[in-house]
Amino acid sequence: MTSLLSGLVKPLAYVSLPVFALHTLSQSSPIARYYVRLTLYLSTLGVCSAWGVVCAVGMSLVGRRLDTFFVVARSFYALASRALDIRLVVEGEEHLQTRPAVLVGNHQSMLDILYLGRIFPRHASIIAKKELQWSPLLGQFMSLSGVVWIDRGNNAKAIRSLTAAGETMRAKNLSLWLFPEGTRSLREQHDLLPFKKGAFHIAIQAGVPIVPVVCENYWRLYRKGVFESGTLKVRVLPPISTEGLTTADIPELAERVREQMVAALREISVPAPSTSQSLDLGSTPWVSDTIQPPSVEKLSIQVTPELSVEPTPAPLLEGDRNIEIEPRSESRASTQASETSSSPTVSSRRSDNGTETEEDDGMVLVGRPK
Repeated sequence: MTSLLSGLVKPLAYVSLPVFALHTLSQSSPIARYYVRLTLYLSTLGVCSAWGVVCAVGMSLVGRRLDTFFVVARSFYALASRALDIRLVVEGEEHLQTRPAVLVGNHQSMLDILYLGRIFPRHASIIAKKELQWSPLLGQFMSLSGVVWIDRGNNAKAIRSLTAAGETMRAKNLSLWLFPEGTRSLREQHDLLPFKKGAFHIAIQAGVPIVPVVCENYWRLYRKGVFESGTLKVRVLPPISTEGLTTADIPELAERVREQMVAALREISVPAPSTSQSLDLGSTPWVSDTIQPPSVEKLSIQVTPELSVEPTPAPLLEGDRNIEIEPRSESRASTQASETSSSPTVSSRRSDNGTETEEDDGMVLVGRPK
């Protein structure tokens, strides 16, 4: 018994020491925590991609190939949510039972795979860009799982792929998942990018409803240099029928779905502190003073009279009258410079020193050096 215990101690030590070191490092600073948790997330994704290849082969043999994404997604969520201590609370999960349907969700970052792992339904697949097809492990897993590849660089091929996807949905009673924004939109403000039309084209062509899914804005938990634990909300909205719609209705349908998703996003997301703060600051009366500082007005009031005061000329003899011309000319030039230094226009005038030009920044250039 003692020898058995001693044999287990050494392997446990090899595992526990790196885990303890990573945990200690992640607690040392936010930047260290970010890279430790990011490495952990990507490692979990790699492990589940390898598991996905095995799972896709096995489930294809038993005739359940289209449930591969469901099994692998749940496996990833079970591992990653515990490793990162991120939990997801889902509202309206019963709407995911609608099948066939086009499922659309907001796309913030690669962390979206975590909420997909929590809510991805059975008998469903995804549409993905063709570039992912050659990713190690991930590409092979997705190909074996029945993913629909889209060549975004070739419009004709993309349309044929969407048409084929609609036909596949009807034939196999299959649901499809898409990100209608087309690219990542992670930012502090609770908003979505304009929607691409592909998802709505498929839904109308196949005559199936659209089921919107919204994950709350997780800027506070994940962004560049920040990766924290916490709880996220996901809301599944009621299905939106496409019955009786044609391709001419796609723009209106896309906008209607987007408006519903934006409203849900703002309801379930934690208010962004900086956004509310900027709104509060904008409502205070002293902000306008910041834009137009009172000190500038005071400066012009104090300086202008000093520049515009002409010295009282001393009595001159009749033979010295020509001396008076130069000081008065300089004084008038200074006064005109101070009165027009804040003008945004550019003007020119003649003087004894040549051409005087007034620039937008208030500088006055008098004459040229000789």
